[in-house]
Amino acid sequence: MSDLSTKEIVKKYGFRFTKSLGQNFLIDDSVLMDIVEGANVSPEDLIIEIGPGVGTLTKELLKRAKKVCSIELDADLIPILKEELKEFNNFDLIHKDALKVDFNSLISEEKSIKVVANLPYYVTTPIIAKLLNDRVNFNSLTIMIQKEVAERIAADPNTKEYGALSILVQYYCDTEIVRKVAPSSFIPQPKVDSIVIKLNKLEKPRVIVKDEKLFFRVSREAFNMRRKTLWNALKALKISSDLMEKAFINAGIDSKRRGETLSLQEFADLSNAIYDLNK
Repeated sequence: MSDLSTKEIVKKYGFRFTKSLGQNFLIDDSVLMDIVEGANVSPEDLIIEIGPGVGTLTKELLKRAKKVCSIELDADLIPILKEELKEFNNFDLIHKDALKVDFNSLISEEKSIKVVANLPYYVTTPIIAKLLNDRVNFNSLTIMIQKEVAERIAADPNTKEYGALSILVQYYCDTEIVRKVAPSSFIPQPKVDSIVIKLNKLEKPRVIVKDEKLFFRVSREAFNMRRKTLWNALKALKISSDLMEKAFINAGIDSKRRGETLSLQEFADLSNAIYDLNK
């Protein structure tokens, strides 16, 4: 029996989309296969899938992976997923909000962990931040996201897209754009273009920082007021002017610059200089 398409499954169960959950299901098979290929799924992988929808992507992952653990929030989708994927004994389904899941508890024994997600746009950034900040031990994250967010993740300094999200992701990962996806590839159609992006986790962070909390705080404050100079933006850190002035000198960074001009390394140098003087 041939696999049912997303549209056919939606029709079969009379599934109704919930607007507040931001549901857009993928109906383009070529995109589906590009996600699977992009994620480079192999028989030794544990796949954690966030937002399986009606399970069309899940099914392709199950055919290739050692095990797939899917996390779905919508109660109406749980019986559909159980029924459509009942032939697979390598399938685990968790009915929960992914933002409340302890991902590390899912992967205690596993060596090769790949996260795959087609997420509602409103939850994209919090999920990426959670996976990185919780130190989830994944090898890669292949994710369908709004084009604008993908551009922010992969942005270079001195661009308007470059910001705190760029710093967070690039500190932990290499980024690779897999493909662009048009609104017509979904039901219902979103109003924006999407991109499948792959984040490959680095073995160790890209730059050496002495205090990660401080490093991310410095970068967040620097971008909080994009038009301000670093000197003015970093007043929010509540550090004395004398100490701040020394930190800029020691880091070799002009305090009149704006946050968006600093490279990842320069943010590391500045936060390390503040840390050393504050000790």
